Amino acid sequence: MNIEVKNLCKKFDEFELKDISINLPKGKIVGLIGENGAGKTTLIKCILNVMHKNSGEVILFNKEYTDSLKEDIGVVFDDSFINETFTIMDLNLIMKHIYKNWDSRLFFKYIKNFKLPKNKEIKKLSTGMKKKIEIATCIARHPKVLILDEPTSGLDPVMRSEVLDMFEDFVSNKENSILLSTHITSDLEHIADNVIFISNGSLVFDKPLKEVKESYIILELEKDEYKKFNKKEIIRVKKNRLDYQVLINKKSMKKEYNKYIKNITTLDDIMLLYIRGSVCED
Repeated sequence: MNIEVKNLCKKFDEFELKDISINLPKGKIVGLIGENGAGKTTLIKCILNVMHKNSGEVILFNKEYTDSLKEDIGVVFDDSFINETFTIMDLNLIMKHIYKNWDSRLFFKYIKNFKLPKNKEIKKLSTGMKKKIEIATCIARHPKVLILDEPTSGLDPVMRSEVLDMFEDFVSNKENSILLSTHITSDLEHIADNVIFISNGSLVFDKPLKEVKESYIILELEKDEYKKFNKKEIIRVKKNRLDYQVLINKKSMKKEYNKYIKNITTLDDIMLLYIRGSVCED
């Protein structure tokens, strides 16, 4: 494992990250999902040791966290970390003196592929261009792990696709891995190997994406149909104006339920029903 989190807790006055245990395997892209305020950014900050945890362990590359491991971790948050008065050429010169594994050749390969101007101040570039520079800067350090918080927010579909290709290339050596926190769950549908779902400070699941898709299905029932439905089979239910949406385990699926399936069940659907739905009403 590149990262192991064991029984991590972090308490605030009105919020608690409760007993979180997750893994980031080598060679994998792991999606981190949950509602705003669920605890995703708190978890990331505890992993990076920029926020004190109350209890639990964070193991990086089979070691307790030390400052010497920072070289092996690349981080991109939603807000930019780059001084926007720099140009790309300035950035390369500075990074060469900060990071021992800085790779100018790889950095400029991405810059060329993305057709980014080398001598223009970064503040004059578009949001998508800035985000590509941030990610290229992280990868050119040759870290073993990327930890990314909303890296594709604000990007158009073409730019998002290009960035996702970068992530897949990064883990292609089967040693590197990515922890990707995002609200754009459709991105994870394309590239994630595993998905971690946190809601209200608690871990809902940490599973391979394939297993998630094979485990859950959403049915849409009219009121009379819902009354007759076996409530013990329902994981979550949400009452709408015209119908009930119910989340069940696919193991509970019966042939006669096929008529209640309206759409393909997505990660977004599962997350929303867990968050906005409730435990079944009798």
